[in-house]
Amino acid sequence: MPKLLKIACLQTQPKSSIREALSEALDFAKKAVKNGADFLFFPEYCAGLVSENGKLKPPSSYENEQEFLLGMQRFSKENEVWIMIGSIAVSSSGGKIFNRGFVLDSLGVIISRYDKIHMFDIQLNPEDAIRESAFVSPGNKAIMIDSPFGNIGHTICYDLRFPELYRNIAKAGAEIICIPAAFTKKTGEAHWHILNRARAIENGVFVIAPCSIGKVPGGGEAYGHSLVINPWGKVIADGGTEPGIIYATIDLTEVSEARKKIPSLSHDRVFTTVVENQNKRSVA
Repeated sequence: MPKLLKIACLQTQPKSSIREALSEALDFAKKAVKNGADFLFFPEYCAGLVSENGKLKPPSSYENEQEFLLGMQRFSKENEVWIMIGSIAVSSSGGKIFNRGFVLDSLGVIISRYDKIHMFDIQLNPEDAIRESAFVSPGNKAIMIDSPFGNIGHTICYDLRFPELYRNIAKAGAEIICIPAAFTKKTGEAHWHILNRARAIENGVFVIAPCSIGKVPGGGEAYGHSLVINPWGKVIADGGTEPGIIYATIDLTEVSEARKKIPSLSHDRVFTTVVENQNKRSVA
């Protein structure tokens, strides 16, 4: 029998406070549940994101006090729905924060945590630099969740540019890999669709990529275009450029079908890289 899952990507806007973010998230979540979604997916920094003097400063608090997390746990339990909180800013004792995502089951219980591994330290031009590592402590563990809906991998935003992470998660058994993001508009226009499609195609997985949309309070802009992509690389839902919800029904038999057609996950080979030096070439 087909393994069907109705999902909803909630394309929220960057908000200046946790309370504002939670209010918008709950409004969207109520609508998604009313429309029959089994699993809700939120973007990166969905509990708020601001910038100050060119530096990102997401509102944060300790995990056990995080109002957004607690609110989503209550909603999940009351509505018997699974939720992936793409990520929120969690305070740490070392002065930095964790860019941490969560998966909640239908009882509101946290069944997994993922701390973003790859830091968004980029320099698009002399005036446009972001150094996520200046305020975020990176994680060092890839995460896959064994859920009633299938095996789900959790990554975050800039992780998208590191294909070996997705390969490892897929080889561990992932059928769905999630990439919640607050992708910048400039890089999103150039790379967002093609990178998400590539990760789906390379690994024969569904990709679910909720991305926030709109101006970041204090400066910057998130790209939107939340995506659901099938294992053949086809975009089956695109959130466009307005806040809202996209829905898709996922049939996990498509994963085994794609991998049967192109079984590249079993074709990896060990190899070495050799640098050839033209000065060592023999001359006839």
